[in-house]
Amino acid sequence: MGHSWGKIDHYGFVPFSYICPSFNKKTIRVSMITVNKKWLRLIGIVGCTVWMASCKQATDAGVKPSFAIMEVKAADKELSTSYSATIRGRQDIDIYPQVSGTIEKLCVTEGQTVRRGQLLFVIDQIPYRAALKTAVANVEAARAAMATAELTYNSNKELYAQKVVSEFSLKTAENTYLTAKAQLTQAEAQEVNARNNLSYTEVKSPSDGVVGALPYRVGALVGANLPYPLTTVSDNSDMYVYFSMTENQLLALTRQYGSMDEALKNMPEVELILNDNSVYNKKGVIESISGVIDRQTGTVMARVVFPNESRLLHSGASGTIVVPSIYKDCIAIPQGATVQMQDKVVVYKVVDGKAVSTLITVAGINDGREYVVLSGLQSGDEIISEGAGLVREGTQVK
Repeated sequence: MGHSWGKIDHYGFVPFSYICPSFNKKTIRVSMITVNKKWLRLIGIVGCTVWMASCKQATDAGVKPSFAIMEVKAADKELSTSYSATIRGRQDIDIYPQVSGTIEKLCVTEGQTVRRGQLLFVIDQIPYRAALKTAVANVEAARAAMATAELTYNSNKELYAQKVVSEFSLKTAENTYLTAKAQLTQAEAQEVNARNNLSYTEVKSPSDGVVGALPYRVGALVGANLPYPLTTVSDNSDMYVYFSMTENQLLALTRQYGSMDEALKNMPEVELILNDNSVYNKKGVIESISGVIDRQTGTVMARVVFPNESRLLHSGASGTIVVPSIYKDCIAIPQGATVQMQDKVVVYKVVDGKAVSTLITVAGINDGREYVVLSGLQSGDEIISEGAGLVREGTQVK
């Protein structure tokens, strides 16, 4: 192949010095010594690391785990629960026209405070005034026709008494009189309807409140089937704030106070946190709680009343209701001291220095940090207050 491989050592390999004459045995020996030193250094480092790790494990094995322990005591406790809420006026009345026509006049501006009966809009009155005049004329004509029919009927009665006219003529005159009387009543009803339609051209506020948006301006054609109301009048003197609570929270509230009526009477005032995280300066009262649970959401609607003299609250806004729950002479424990097992709550009591699992019952209302214990613990009991999920039955903790 162009090379001579005649020089082969006793192991069957060609000497490297023959392949590369620049390397001799001395060079190879020095290189091997250098490599051996590096390997020795690496082995020393690894051995030292393993020794230190084993020492640390031995040290850790000798340290017993520590757990935070607390003694539970009975005391009065106030827990606060937050609920998302929507704000509405005491009355939010959508104003729709009852007659059709073009808007001739806007009498208010957006955000204006109005009184009940105050004029808001004027719709074109010309056709309705004409209809009223026609209705009045029809009434007059019907009244005259009835008077004539009445005279004829009375005359026929006298003639019939004298045997001058027949009974048929008398009955005919009577029927004509009754028909004229009915036509007068019908004409009068049409007059009332025409007057009402004319009055509906003046759209007035049905209550005290604040005017909302005005989507329709002068010249717009409006009618009873508008997609949007002419405006909305909101009674903002007091505001209704609505929030939802779960079925379990409702049950806990009922059990706490004995009945829903007692709960509404004795529940403390609640706070409102506005959308900018500021706290409203007036407290509210829970006025009502719905007695029907929504099948889709599993919640009930509650309503809180807040005074609004400053008009800071606006219908359609959102916020957060903070409801305090006051428990007298109760035991409260951190939620970190509990373990949830499906629908069960377990704590670990310290008995003779060891952890013993204990089933407890807690109130349905909590603040996300503590539980109020209804049963399972007594004052003076010691429990593991943190990291209960890491504890095992019988663990030596003390």
